[in-house]
Amino acid sequence: MQRSFLLYFLISAVGLIFIGRLFQLQIIKHESYDPIHNAAVKIVYDYPERGYVYDRNGKLLVANQLSYDVMVQPNQVKTLDTLEFCKLLKIDKQDFLKRLNKAQKYASYLPSVFLKQLAKEDFAFLQEKLYKYSGFFIQKRIIRDYPIKAAANVLGYIGEVNEEKARKSDYYEQGELEGKDGIERQYENVLRGRKGKKYLHRNRFNKVTGSYKNGKYDTLAQNGKDLMLTLDIDLQVYAQKLMKGKRGGIVAIEPSTGEILALVTAPSYDPNMLVGRKRSQNSVLLFNDTISKPSYDRGLLAAYAPGSPFKMMNALVALQENVINQQTSFRCYGGYRYGNRANEFMKCHCDIYGTPIMLKTAIAKSCNSYFSNTYKLIVEKNNMPTQGLNEWHKHVASFGLGNYLGYDLPAGQKGLIPDGNYYDKRLNYRWNGSSIISNAIGQGEILTTPIQLANFTAAIANRGYFYTPHIVKKIDSSLIDNPKYTQAKKTTIDKEHFTPVVEAMHEVFKSGTGMWSQVKGIEICGKTGTAENFILVDGIKKQLDDHSILVAFAPKNNPKIALAVFVENGGYGSTIAAPITSLLVEKYINGKISKRNKYRELKMLNTSLQDIYDLQYQKTEEQLATRTQ
Repeated sequence: MQRSFLLYFLISAVGLIFIGRLFQLQIIKHESYDPIHNAAVKIVYDYPERGYVYDRNGKLLVANQLSYDVMVQPNQVKTLDTLEFCKLLKIDKQDFLKRLNKAQKYASYLPSVFLKQLAKEDFAFLQEKLYKYSGFFIQKRIIRDYPIKAAANVLGYIGEVNEEKARKSDYYEQGELEGKDGIERQYENVLRGRKGKKYLHRNRFNKVTGSYKNGKYDTLAQNGKDLMLTLDIDLQVYAQKLMKGKRGGIVAIEPSTGEILALVTAPSYDPNMLVGRKRSQNSVLLFNDTISKPSYDRGLLAAYAPGSPFKMMNALVALQENVINQQTSFRCYGGYRYGNRANEFMKCHCDIYGTPIMLKTAIAKSCNSYFSNTYKLIVEKNNMPTQGLNEWHKHVASFGLGNYLGYDLPAGQKGLIPDGNYYDKRLNYRWNGSSIISNAIGQGEILTTPIQLANFTAAIANRGYFYTPHIVKKIDSSLIDNPKYTQAKKTTIDKEHFTPVVEAMHEVFKSGTGMWSQVKGIEICGKTGTAENFILVDGIKKQLDDHSILVAFAPKNNPKIALAVFVENGGYGSTIAAPITSLLVEKYINGKISKRNKYRELKMLNTSLQDIYDLQYQKTEEQLATRTQ
């Protein structure tokens, strides 16, 4: 009797479990059922067109072209003539087995890329015979095309989704494409659109017999949205030409909006190199080049000592902190002595010896002595260096220096603006203004990126405020309306203190270090810079050729462009950075280079520093070899 009860109980329990499972499958999960695991269902993806990309004037920068991938679903593959199939695809049997094994490991029931981006002629020939190879099919995809061979660092590229992401994602499948850098990555969700799905029923012979469930689960593809960038591609292309044979970065911003007009890294590459069957081969060349680093965006990532352009920052802080005024003067005797030892002397190259120098002249002539005295007054205000430097840091940080600016590109570098606490830890509280005097002229521990300096210059052009730099102007036809980019950020410096600094920057191009790079009819305000350049070779600090720097904006009133130019190992700022800057200003404001400045243009286009780079590399390698012997 007890055994019969137990038997009836077991039968009833199993029956209830089956009924519950059927109820779950047919009633509860019926509406959200995904037929992807059903062997009788074939899924065909309809890939949308990726959004097009234009510059601020409507010039096409990124378009689309068709590509054909051979796809495989391993659980549908049957015995086939491997040699014939390999011959059709122009691969060997070992490669075939490797690819099939990879697809099997990913997911036997999911389609994945077997061979990507067939040539059109190969696709046409294969398509006729593909019916013989169960489990294999052709998938059309959209890949990129770049009509203008420029701005690769801004545009980025698209590449395959990796296995891990494909496995975790509820959208991407292995072998599909996504943005990997630049705006392609930053605006991936906007550009990619949404792919459509068609579920097809097939019989036991693996032949499609029609739509699954009358298309109940089918979805339509939605094309990606177009982007209009803030970039002026004509200015970008011209800047890249001027940087040929040089290394460095150029960033140009529209001060009134924060829109990035040009974002140049040199050397760069043709964005078409990362499209098509040669992408893998080219990516090895580009990403493994550790010497010239063409894939490294120097405009956003390279942290340089800002050099003399930083003197304007110290001038603004000193005026705000009321430790100097426009009439405050210091004498220069060829440099600034900050100690008793022979090496405790900062040389100065201004041509005024022994005469009292005031602010305007100090900026125009780039006097190290003036700004060393000024910086010392800032730091040692009230005889409290830590507090003094913390106040200085607060003002500098209000210009966006020492932190990510928040622009809409995926690459970034904070740079470094040290505060009092930084030196308390490093120098054990035993320091004063003289201990860190190199900061007075933009050397020492200070590091900034070209985009940070361009933004700093835009803030001066606006007399005390800036807009977060950004690269996208419109999505489809809608203007960007994000407060992050449309609301002005105010600095901690009062507006009246910008007037003498702007006048001094104008004097730089009238009679100072930038006078030989004037442009008739355009009032350029700027500051040249020459930053010392060191590298560590096996822990030993070695000095290399100086960097050439210039920041500027124009015109003086109602400025249309602010920019920073860094040329690695270019020497004096007035030699290379200044003429490049004036050419870019003239090109943007006037639309062309005047006949009188054609000689300047020709000289910059033909100036190459490759010999210097090669020599530096050779010396570094020799020093490393000597140290390791």
